Amino acid sequence: MRHRTAVFTVVGALCGVLALILALSADSTRATTIATVAPVATVAPTAPTAPTAPTAPTAPTTVFGHRGAPAHAPENTLGSVREAADLGVEWVENDVQRTRDGALVVIHDTTLKRTTDAERRYPGRSPWAVGSFTLAEIEQLDAGGWFGPGFRGERVPTLQEYLSLLDRTGQSLLLELKQPELYPGIERQTLDTLGRAGWLDGPHLTRRLIVQSFSAPALRTTHRLRPEVRTGFLGNVPLSRLGQYAAFVDEFNTEQGAVTSAYVKAVHALRSPHWPRMRVNAWTVDSADAARALVRRGVDGVISNRPDVIRRATGGHPLRPLRPARAPGFA
Repeated sequence: MRHRTAVFTVVGALCGVLALILALSADSTRATTIATVAPVATVAPTAPTAPTAPTAPTAPTTVFGHRGAPAHAPENTLGSVREAADLGVEWVENDVQRTRDGALVVIHDTTLKRTTDAERRYPGRSPWAVGSFTLAEIEQLDAGGWFGPGFRGERVPTLQEYLSLLDRTGQSLLLELKQPELYPGIERQTLDTLGRAGWLDGPHLTRRLIVQSFSAPALRTTHRLRPEVRTGFLGNVPLSRLGQYAAFVDEFNTEQGAVTSAYVKAVHALRSPHWPRMRVNAWTVDSADAARALVRRGVDGVISNRPDVIRRATGGHPLRPLRPARAPGFA
């Protein structure tokens, strides 16, 4: 009996030792596992690389229809405005001159010969200067037949008629005072017409109207009479003289061959009467490749005879018609 008790004692001791060994082994395994999954010391992050400057502006380039959509309809006519609207062209450019009896009409050349039948209808009135004809005489002229038979009967519009159509289409206007030295006082007269048509209110002034000219004196006069009107100087101004225009001009509308990256940068460094930086629009650009190159140089806008082609080439918002195909009451 004593022998059996001793055996049990020994066996119990051995079991205790074995349990202790197993417990130590388990602790060792847990320690190893914890060491294995312990997080690696955090490495200080590398400073981010500065982003590469974009080669083109992120905002869509403004595309202006030069005299409407003259690749599709006779220039500066109401038909040209309608074609531009159908193409989704939001901005159209025109030219304003004055008749002998003081009416403002929309036509580019200072003579009627090229874009009307004035030579045939009034053979003894050479050189058919716009300012030598009355409005009643000009209203008799065909301003569309030279372009194509489908436009026969188009007329030279008055500025008032032109503005009324733009209000129906919702388009915006880049209005050129054409050779204002021929028409003394045309700056005030044009502003008066714009005012009577409702084009000098807040929405038009901030979003839908720019007055441009090759004549710096005409733009100074315009700015003096109505400083709230945005203005653009047409022409190639030397870099050294750009700042002289900043007091009365908001943008430079420059011939495309003179627009370099350095020129755009210099213009953008100037503050205009209405914008924190002046703008640059290039004219007259009808090539998609040329338009893309100008956008890479940083221009804000492109003036084109083919605004639909240029809009597709320069990106931005998709083209959309600006009026229904057969809008009731559309003149």
